[in-house]
Amino acid sequence: MFENLGERLSQTLRKLTGKAVLSEDNIRESLREVRMALLEADVALPVVRDFVERVRERAVGLEVAPHLSPGQQFLKVVREELTRVMGEAGVGLRLDVPPPAVLLLAGLQGAGKTTTAAKLARYLRERERKRVMVVSTDVRRPAAIRQLALLAEEVGALWHPSSEGEDPLAIAREALAVARRQLVDVLIVDTAGRLHVDEALMDEVRALHQALSPVETLFVVDAMMGQDAVNAARAFGEALPLTGVVLTKVDGDARGGAALSVRQVTGKPIKFLGAGEKTDALEPFHPDRIASRILGMGDVLTLIEEVERKVDRAKAEKLAKKVAKGKGFDLEDLREQLREMQKLGGMAALLEKLPGGGNLAKVANPDAMAKEFRKMEAIINSMTPRERRNPDILNGSRKRRITRGSGTTIQDLNRLLKQHKQMAKMMKKFKGKGLANLARGLPGGLSGGLPRF
Repeated sequence: MFENLGERLSQTLRKLTGKAVLSEDNIRESLREVRMALLEADVALPVVRDFVERVRERAVGLEVAPHLSPGQQFLKVVREELTRVMGEAGVGLRLDVPPPAVLLLAGLQGAGKTTTAAKLARYLRERERKRVMVVSTDVRRPAAIRQLALLAEEVGALWHPSSEGEDPLAIAREALAVARRQLVDVLIVDTAGRLHVDEALMDEVRALHQALSPVETLFVVDAMMGQDAVNAARAFGEALPLTGVVLTKVDGDARGGAALSVRQVTGKPIKFLGAGEKTDALEPFHPDRIASRILGMGDVLTLIEEVERKVDRAKAEKLAKKVAKGKGFDLEDLREQLREMQKLGGMAALLEKLPGGGNLAKVANPDAMAKEFRKMEAIINSMTPRERRNPDILNGSRKRRITRGSGTTIQDLNRLLKQHKQMAKMMKKFKGKGLANLARGLPGGLSGGLPRF
């Protein structure tokens, strides 16, 4: 998400290098480029006008601080205004009510409501330690009901059954009563959608809202709809007292216009971003972090949170102790690191969250990298435990056996051994210095500093 916008803005800001003061003349062209970049990203025109004017008012005549270049100074203003457009601070779910707290999901057909219901259930179970029940009132689409039932089992949520032909209001009321009896903390209600906004859809969702009095009414919208996403959000916002927005399929949207428009047009905060079909592919929306990501400054805080949540701490500590004692980094360790990296979404997902790593992530082909990781793991799996612990013993006959077993070539194996040697050498460098030094060795370190223009 935001790849095109980020690239255009970065090119624009570089043109301000060497200016002592940001004046009307020297930022006029930059503002024109910013305007075009936002319009190409499918940001709503009123939002673009307001954004450009506020940046102009703040930037013109601003003296460049001694420790910043003009590009960095202008970047600071742009980042703060991007954050303001998307919302000053991340707004979480309101769950401080007598249980069960009801979350009502509304939106058009195909926006991803059913998958979002499962993702929210998993998020609340794993991160908020809540007991969650899900129910579908989409009685016109039996497939959606079956899908939610399967996803509920996958994420460990309770499932309240419903079926085609039942009354949506009766389903919802019964689910609420059962949730109370079973001491459920959160009840998530998935509603019916349509291909387009129509009065019948709105009447049904309004009736469900009145019957359930939900603490959160979330509009689920496909980010790839661009300007249509904003129009749909406006229509639902007029029909329902929305409390927030969930943007789905952001991994398929290179423009990002919906994220920059929905908050401004509806006045409702974006609460979550959905990226991918897996049930763990949901992240809270932090406007300041997204603004940094757009401008190539990375999103290290989100990366750290993902590492803490997904990486096996016991295995990481075991490896750290092993390295600290001077024991070698063997191929079994490399295999484990490849698996941990895949948990974090692969190398491309890691790069885009590191300062300055966005361009590298664009160049990297996620599918090709995932294929390469699988090949590397297949090669290591074809070795004996002794070979994995002592790769120096790999002679010609052993290599031929390993490549036959893994369906790879001698070149693939030699490339893996070379990469392993490089990693082992790097691990040795940090022997006894702790993982903090290893973190500082990452591109850009672990600080979200301003990139140099």
